[in-house]
Amino acid sequence: MKVALLGAGHIGQTIARLLHASGDYQVTVIDKNAQALAKLQAEGIATRTVDTEDKRALAVALRGQDTVVNALPYHLAITAAHLALEAGCHYFDLTEDVAATKEIKRIAEGARTAFMPQCGLAPGFIGIVAHHLAKSFDTLQDVKMRVGALPAFPTNALKYNLTWSVDGLINEYCHPCESIHDGELIAALPLEGLEHFSLDGTEYEAFNTSGGLGTLCETLQGRVRNLDYKTVRYPGHRDLMQMLLDDLQLKNDQETLKNIMRKSMPATMQDVVLVFVTVSGMRGGALVQEVFARKIFAERDGAAPLSAIQITTAAGICAAVDLFREGKLPASGFIRQEQVALPDFLANRFGKAYQQSRQVESIG
Repeated sequence: MKVALLGAGHIGQTIARLLHASGDYQVTVIDKNAQALAKLQAEGIATRTVDTEDKRALAVALRGQDTVVNALPYHLAITAAHLALEAGCHYFDLTEDVAATKEIKRIAEGARTAFMPQCGLAPGFIGIVAHHLAKSFDTLQDVKMRVGALPAFPTNALKYNLTWSVDGLINEYCHPCESIHDGELIAALPLEGLEHFSLDGTEYEAFNTSGGLGTLCETLQGRVRNLDYKTVRYPGHRDLMQMLLDDLQLKNDQETLKNIMRKSMPATMQDVVLVFVTVSGMRGGALVQEVFARKIFAERDGAAPLSAIQITTAAGICAAVDLFREGKLPASGFIRQEQVALPDFLANRFGKAYQQSRQVESIG
């Protein structure tokens, strides 16, 4: 399969290496950053320097490809999906942006190729897990999805380091959050719904952020009483972000906030990804709860260390592409994350990154 991989950032480079090393994909990485592409080229991976915001140049670069894997910033997702349709390519991306996903769903209507956005961690793997657990209940009561990509050693007041895209981070903190409350589809406010919990002896907080549910609201509406997604952080983070975004009104000047964070908040490769899903409902006449809890850690060994967010995000989209290639997903149209069977995902050569993580046995 010929794959055009858009984006040579940290996540894009990890995707490129995984697909290339498998031997089943002819990967061409497309980006405007020649320096980033040179690293991949030195490893024998094909690259092409293209301004990814130039529609015409990007359209030319996609000709003759079978599949587009988009690891560009979320605001380029709709353009990339349209160009994939025009080129007759299948399309996969990592976007958490709700508006982009809805447009991609529209693009996919009647398409002869497949369109599968939201293939990362959240949205992505978290929805696969939640849907898998939900299927085992006679009737559903509550579905709670919690995910955090956290620094292993927080040292600043925000108790946070940059582990992925600043654009994506601020986007999910500023947009309405789809959820289901008492059976009704609602738009909750970002940064609201603050809760605290402990897992494995560590204290955390969680609050509403946008996009993590993917298409689950649509899939489970009418079947579940309450469904929500919250981002996990260390205690105190939410209050400081709310001060920056609301009190200082930086939500109306997001570029300034992004620049401040890029300049003052160090990136880290020493992170941990927390996945925590609880589903409750009726089964065999009794009210029961199922829990899925995992921690995925950064890989510090070897010449090319990987952060936990690189591992989980790249594993998600590579597994989706691989399962599609194997015929385990629909061949055309819009594909939801919850159409992936969790056992298939965890058994996949890329998805096993989650299987090999440390399962949390006890919930505090």
